[in-house]
Amino acid sequence: YAWVTLTTNDTYSLGALVLAHSLKRAGTAYQLVVLITPGVSESMRQRLKEVYNIVQEVNVMDSQDAANLALLARPELGVTFTKLHCWRLVQFEKCVFLDSDALVLKNCDELFEREELSAAPDVSWPDCFNSGVFVYKPSLDTFDKITKFAIERGSFDGGDQGLLNQYFADWAYVDINKHLPFVYNVTAYASYCYLPAFKHFKDKIKILHFAGKMKPWLMHYNAQNKTPSVPTQYTHATDLIQLWWNIFFENVHQRLNSSMRYCSATLTQWKNNYDLRKQRQQIQQQQHQLKSCTNLKATNLNLKYNQNYSLITGYNERLGDDDDDDGRLGWCFISTTFG
Repeated sequence: YAWVTLTTNDTYSLGALVLAHSLKRAGTAYQLVVLITPGVSESMRQRLKEVYNIVQEVNVMDSQDAANLALLARPELGVTFTKLHCWRLVQFEKCVFLDSDALVLKNCDELFEREELSAAPDVSWPDCFNSGVFVYKPSLDTFDKITKFAIERGSFDGGDQGLLNQYFADWAYVDINKHLPFVYNVTAYASYCYLPAFKHFKDKIKILHFAGKMKPWLMHYNAQNKTPSVPTQYTHATDLIQLWWNIFFENVHQRLNSSMRYCSATLTQWKNNYDLRKQRQQIQQQQHQLKSCTNLKATNLNLKYNQNYSLITGYNERLGDDDDDDGRLGWCFISTTFG
């Protein structure tokens, strides 16, 4: 048996690393497998190999269905067809696929007692299952059939969820035992969440799924008090988002290095935050002395000043002359490298 996930770049690999540690933290007895595409850097691959039993590269399969993906406002979901490669892991009798933006809160090894295709209902349309967590049986025959189905029929939403729901079309009514309880795939986003139930059954949640555009690693992080700045739509899950970050800092952060592609900007900010703040204070003092300079905004000093604000806060904007920066580090510059 094996837990399987997929990552197509270094950014989502951060989620995959936390996912792996959450599975280990929950005491799983089974192996961990991550499928990666060429977009994952060599440095990140090494980090993944430290926690996953198998790191297997696969080619990118694109749905090329831009029209339907546009309806979801998620054009990047086309490459999630790459998820179909999970059926090629025939060295395993049974697997559970987890999206890399999932967080395992409790041991879920009992899922391997379920049959293919077992999944939880999607909260926005319960007659469809959510493909962020599902139990399946690896098979080259199934892989070939689903791939052929995808080519001939496509997907009603342009992504893997629409495709898999079309292929396993009888999921909704044939065998209720293949309907996983919602606690195995709880959507964190408020618009897709029944908040009173979330609060009432919160301690029973086994797998939290950060479905949607906003991921924990994209949330602003306060390096001083070590807390994320949680958007309004996620405030009901603040403690669980905090758990994601705690696992990240305890198990992942120290293993990353500043030369790692896509991660270097964030790491440089964490490592040099104090020095940058000190440098900013020095620049502010120099600016104060040069206030009489009419062309101050055109000087190299001011350009350097503006640059430091961006480096410290992680945003591509100047916050102003006051010293109210709270040290929040955004992940929006995760693809940037510092010279």
